[in-house]
Amino acid sequence: MFRNLTPVVKNLLLINIGVFVIASYFMPGLEKIFALYYVESASFLPTQFVTYMFMHANFWHLFSNMFGLFIFGPLLEQFLGPKKLLTLWMVCGVGSGLLYSGYNAYKIHQLDQEIEAFYANPSPDTFNDFVKDNRHLFKSGVYDFIDEYSKNPESKSLIQRAKENYNGIRDIQINIPMVGASGALFGILIAFAMFFPNTELLLLFPPMPVKAKYLVLFYGLYTVYNIFNNNPADNVAHFAHLSGLIVGGILVYYWKRNRKNFY
Repeated sequence: MFRNLTPVVKNLLLINIGVFVIASYFMPGLEKIFALYYVESASFLPTQFVTYMFMHANFWHLFSNMFGLFIFGPLLEQFLGPKKLLTLWMVCGVGSGLLYSGYNAYKIHQLDQEIEAFYANPSPDTFNDFVKDNRHLFKSGVYDFIDEYSKNPESKSLIQRAKENYNGIRDIQINIPMVGASGALFGILIAFAMFFPNTELLLLFPPMPVKAKYLVLFYGLYTVYNIFNNNPADNVAHFAHLSGLIVGGILVYYWKRNRKNFY
């Protein structure tokens, strides 16, 4: 099985696994440098648009991304060549990080508008709605504060505490890092589906064959659903997945339109 590994795929696997082992057991602070933070965060570095894709949150996060690369990468590398496969991986990873950061900026802008609206017209009901939307980021003690604030809506000290909670949540939001090669992997998936659309793949769950184009279509629709569902407790960067599909699709389309050499 491992004899069929192509050079770029093998090196990407080794680098990702190596970084995970180093960060998990020898340099736990590496995530602070490699993970992708929002541009306003004190931890943000421009290099993170590249390094974040080599970091993973846990073993299963690493396994799922590397398994996908292991399954789809070798055939693509044989077809496209090492240079184009590496270009696909890196462009989709970096592009996914850039688009996700833009999406994150939009979400932070929405949060800033909420904060501005509360500052202009503070009320317990508005604060309660804010807590419901961000309940996964609050500690349980906030509900005692809501009760107290509801009973004393004109209290300047309670209004100030509510404002501090708003700003505290904003600070948390801009310091949530993104890690993982999912954006790059989704670029590999869309490329595979565009070059080998009718290749049948055997799923594990459920155990049934499915054509590559339908599998990627399902992943795309599922990702879009999760973006619009907007579950606040969901810590998966679904927009980054969608970004990988978009960037990968555009790059492959460009390659197919500008074929100067045979793959």
